[in-house]
Amino acid sequence: MSDNPKSFNLSPELHSYMLAHGTAPDAIQQGLIEATSKLGGISVMQIAPEQGALMTMLTQLIGATRAIEVGTFTGYSALCIARGLPKDGQLVCCDISDEWTSVGVPFWEKAGVRDRIDLRIAPALETLQGIKEDDGFDLAFIDADKPSYQAYVEELLRLVRPGGLILVDNVLWGGNVINAENNEDNTLAIRAFNEKIAKDPRVDCVMLAISDGLTFLRVI
Repeated sequence: MSDNPKSFNLSPELHSYMLAHGTAPDAIQQGLIEATSKLGGISVMQIAPEQGALMTMLTQLIGATRAIEVGTFTGYSALCIARGLPKDGQLVCCDISDEWTSVGVPFWEKAGVRDRIDLRIAPALETLQGIKEDDGFDLAFIDADKPSYQAYVEELLRLVRPGGLILVDNVLWGGNVINAENNEDNTLAIRAFNEKIAKDPRVDCVMLAISDGLTFLRVI
């Protein structure tokens, strides 16, 4: 379990209390957290435990049978989503790194969800554009390169059914979305995405301060 809270306005003590009073990572999830931490500083790309628990619950609540994620990293989010799917459910994972995703595969196997996960190593836009059927997915999760967020959403709006859910991670970007002195490429990309998607008539949009900011898009 991570010692450093990723959610805003939480002390380490309050973060620990919150995790202790919700569904905490089990031994398999904790093993993946620890395996990812060995990668060093890049391990901060892993979603927070409370976000993973929320994503499992959301998958179950909307009755998802088909899901897709853009950006798998070491597979913690995939593990959480796959656990919320029925045994015959499917999660398509889009990533470009064999090295990082290979960290998660043994834990997917231990959790008994490897057969639910279709891992596709290729640029995500190519993978998304190669999926021809429309309205086939119930749930999508985006946690990848920030300048491509809008392009990913455009493809997912074709693939996710009306009433389905698209989750978009890191939309607060450590608070830098309101830091006028930070105009790095990723910050500018997230700001532009947030402004555009909040006005998009194709979705209902709610942004929450969960972890590093999580936007919920309900496809209309």
